[in-house]
Amino acid sequence: MTRKSTLFIGVLATIAFTSCVSLSKHESLQAKYDQTSKQYKLKLQEVEELRGENAALNQQYSAQLADYNEIAAAKGRCDIVVDSLSRRLEKLQRHYDTTMENYMQEVAGKSRDLTRAQNLLSARTKELNSKESELQQKERQLQEQQESFQLQRSELIAKQKELEKEEAATRAQLEAKERELENVRNSVTKALTGFADKGLKIETKDGKVYVSMENKLLFPSASWTVSKEGVNAIKELAKVLEQDTTLNIMVEGHTDNDAYRGNTAVKDNWDLSVMRATSIVKLLLNNGPGINPARVEACGHGEFAPKASNATAEGKAANRRTEIILTPNLDKLLNELK
Repeated sequence: MTRKSTLFIGVLATIAFTSCVSLSKHESLQAKYDQTSKQYKLKLQEVEELRGENAALNQQYSAQLADYNEIAAAKGRCDIVVDSLSRRLEKLQRHYDTTMENYMQEVAGKSRDLTRAQNLLSARTKELNSKESELQQKERQLQEQQESFQLQRSELIAKQKELEKEEAATRAQLEAKERELENVRNSVTKALTGFADKGLKIETKDGKVYVSMENKLLFPSASWTVSKEGVNAIKELAKVLEQDTTLNIMVEGHTDNDAYRGNTAVKDNWDLSVMRATSIVKLLLNNGPGINPARVEACGHGEFAPKASNATAEGKAANRRTEIILTPNLDKLLNELK
């Protein structure tokens, strides 16, 4: 039975009783009822407050329980780490013990090695004393060698100065050859001025003068007979080459990669390039009797030394050429260098 039911029964009993009791008794009971009712309301208020406190405590308990579970989980993880660290510590301890044992054995070995080293040092000391005596003797010999070296050095310095003089003279001769080569280029350029716009090119390269003539200036197609205009150009060139008897003359014939289609003894571009080079050589010698044939060479490269791509008409025209290469005679200079 609840407290509220008990109070209700008491009230009913009081009402029933009032019919049998006096008014004063009734008033007394009424006052008690009011007092009891007031206390009941207070108790109800206390119950509500206790319920609120209980709800707060339950919430706090839930939070603490969650904290506890988290702490328990963390403890579990820590236990795993501690266990792992313990095993690692045991392993390290075993490794340490093994290392210490090995170290002590090594120390013992080193002690024995030290004893042997001391004995060896004593023997080495005796040997060094002997070596020192020998070294002193070597130093005396070295002093003598140094004196001999100084004498040789003086001789070498004198020889170097002599070589420097010879080098300067050689350089002067080379410069003179370069000037001579430049004069040749200028003379050739001047002599062939009238042919400059007809496939003629003159340049100095690698200590040589290159006189390059396209075939349109020298030869008809598939022919090695020099054209009239080509003859005139070669005559002018022969006059210049006659004046310098030290020049070596190389005549090179070149073609494009078109197959030779002539109906003669010439079979291919190799033959044609050689025949053209030979024609120029003969023309030079015929018009320059002062040119020594011993310093003239002729060769043919056919299509195998092109200056440009044979993929275009312009490239083919540039490749169909005869080159006259003029080189100073350096035999005397080379002999002096030897």
